[in-house]
Amino acid sequence: MFIQTEPTPNPATLKFLPGRQVMSRGTADFASAEAARRSPLAQRLFEVDGVCGVFLGSDFVTVAKTDDQEWAILKPQILGVIMEHFTSGQPLLTEDEEVADTGEDSEVVMQIKELLDTRVRPAVAQDGGDIIFRGFEGGVVYLHMQGSCSGCPSSTATLKHGIENMLRYYIPEVAAVQAVD
Repeated sequence: MFIQTEPTPNPATLKFLPGRQVMSRGTADFASAEAARRSPLAQRLFEVDGVCGVFLGSDFVTVAKTDDQEWAILKPQILGVIMEHFTSGQPLLTEDEEVADTGEDSEVVMQIKELLDTRVRPAVAQDGGDIIFRGFEGGVVYLHMQGSCSGCPSSTATLKHGIENMLRYYIPEVAAVQAVD
């Protein structure tokens, strides 16, 4: 198994591409070892000293490191954990958490979600991250940034100059975009 790595715009994260499907649908974001309980792969990655975040995408794993660690030391350990996981046949997730639908979306919310899914998410996935729609209220779109997008120095610019401008252009009801945790 050959695993490629790619840098991301966030110097604290690195994108690992195992050359196979990682998540069959959706994404999974783990900000702590405690949150990683449902993923054997994420649990093992958090055992590597210096790993502080794991994000699972469709065909990649993004790993975040603490500032006091260097990629030259962490990268071989992380590659070993990912390779061992995928060759072992263990499941990626031990339980499938289905997000409950809270009702029917308004036409504006459906337009926002469509633009995010078709224009924004593919672009941020290339950088090892994801953006999740959290709500729309009073003209403000609330988004949660995951993976390499979380804590990235350029994430504010991406939100304000990229996503906000695009949404305002196509959807007049959108006045602003705000990041939420």
